[in-house]
Amino acid sequence: MPSSKKKQKKKSTKKTQSKNTDTKSADLSKASTQIVKQKVSGQKVYCSDLSEKAWKNLEPLLPKKQTGKVGQTGKVGRPTSDLRLIINGILYVLRSGCSWAMLWAMLPKEYPCFKTVYGYFWRWSREGIWQKIQVALVKKVRKKVKKRKERPSAACLDSCSVKTTQIGGEERGYDAGKKVKGRKRFILVDTVGLLLAVIVVGAHTSEKAGAQLLLEKIKSSKRLSNLCRRIKLVWVDGGYQGNELVQWVKHVWNWHWQVVKRNENQSGFVVLPRRWVVERTFAWLSFHRRLNKDYEKTTQSSENFIYIAAIDLMLKRL
Repeated sequence: MPSSKKKQKKKSTKKTQSKNTDTKSADLSKASTQIVKQKVSGQKVYCSDLSEKAWKNLEPLLPKKQTGKVGQTGKVGRPTSDLRLIINGILYVLRSGCSWAMLWAMLPKEYPCFKTVYGYFWRWSREGIWQKIQVALVKKVRKKVKKRKERPSAACLDSCSVKTTQIGGEERGYDAGKKVKGRKRFILVDTVGLLLAVIVVGAHTSEKAGAQLLLEKIKSSKRLSNLCRRIKLVWVDGGYQGNELVQWVKHVWNWHWQVVKRNENQSGFVVLPRRWVVERTFAWLSFHRRLNKDYEKTTQSSENFIYIAAIDLMLKRL
């Protein structure tokens, strides 16, 4: 009798173990199918991915998918990638600060090959797609969320120096004031803090020279000049003062160049009127870890990463 009881217990334990393994395998299969469904449908997988609402606002602004050539047997050529997964991969690199190769090494299932993701990033950077999306979203956010006109009438300009890495690249220098070896970012924002234009130069570039380069870039671009055509007043800090620069801005843009100076009697950190808006925009951009240092070889890639960060911030407002 005792031997038969032991045999029954062994059989019951084997049955329970087999049931547990079956449930675990079923759970794993469900999880894998769920990941595949999320990959195909483009649903949110990581916190850096686009939400459904953000994708609906961004999708109409993206270029149309390129289809293969049609022959006798139908469409031929490599199938196009899901644009939502491409955007999610670029945002993951921007938010996490990882390299393009790590995108494929660490996340082989969720995102396409890193060469494909980087190819879209570089191609759209050359074609000015990121700048085009950024300009369209600025108009949309100002009109829909802030209840203002599409184009701003006042703006604020400032710069920020960031370190570069051992990768090297063009336009690098030393900022003696901030004691930073790397590059300097000049940005123009509206009174809400939305990015209007950006230029990346060597850190040795002075504030006045950098401001002139940024305004010349806006003037040469039809898209940016159209966005900034209503501006009449620009606030800057003491580094941009000088009669020559004021007259130059008056001649080129017919803008009123107002310098907001700091009170010499005050010590420590003080929030200055109007100037804090552009400082807040720099703080918003710093949430994207890829921008904490300049890892790019070209200034074009640096500028477009800043545009993508601004796009990411504006999509969350809509």
